[in-house]
Amino acid sequence: MLQIQSFTFNPFQENTYILFNEEKKAIIIDPGMLDAVEENSFFNFMAEQELEPILLLNTHTHLDHIFGNAAVLKKYTIPFAFHLLDRPVFDSAAAVSAMYHVPMQTSPEPSYYLESNGKIKLGADELSILFTPGHSPGSVSFYHEAQKILISGDVLFQMSIGRTDLPGGDFDTLANSIHTQLFSLPDDTKVYSGHGPMTTIGFEKMNNPFLRK
Repeated sequence: MLQIQSFTFNPFQENTYILFNEEKKAIIIDPGMLDAVEENSFFNFMAEQELEPILLLNTHTHLDHIFGNAAVLKKYTIPFAFHLLDRPVFDSAAAVSAMYHVPMQTSPEPSYYLESNGKIKLGADELSILFTPGHSPGSVSFYHEAQKILISGDVLFQMSIGRTDLPGGDFDTLANSIHTQLFSLPDDTKVYSGHGPMTTIGFEKMNNPFLRK
């Protein structure tokens, strides 16, 4: 059974997630730690829980979701992956961080690229990779069917959706991703977003003002 620990980091108030099982194996998703205080908070939790990370994933590679990639990969020798179509976003991170006057450590290169509709294993648990572009060209979401858990990145938020005015964003593409990939999931699926509080698929179907047809 998966457990989820979340942290809210950096000036963009980004949600960082650790998924872990009863065997203490863990997947780190979108580490947003920007300074020593945030890094200590993150790594202290890992140590206190005696977690052994096996994989680092980015739902997408906007800078607020990759600030902590370098620190994680310096501490742990683990594979790191995101979707190939987000490569241009990844490559622009240094320029974007300079534009925002937010210094960041350069992220290491990915070990491999995630495949649309692929699977990720964490012991007996399995995450499906849902290709959900629109906020960025290679945005993906991770779905755990057994527990009805969705890590949505910046695709879907409580009562909102991801920005589409950044390079590579497109509203129609994002709306299609949500309606076809996410709204096809059970209504009681818990949605853990890249920013803000948890929500559910059913609540967003009924109430999200950006997605009413």
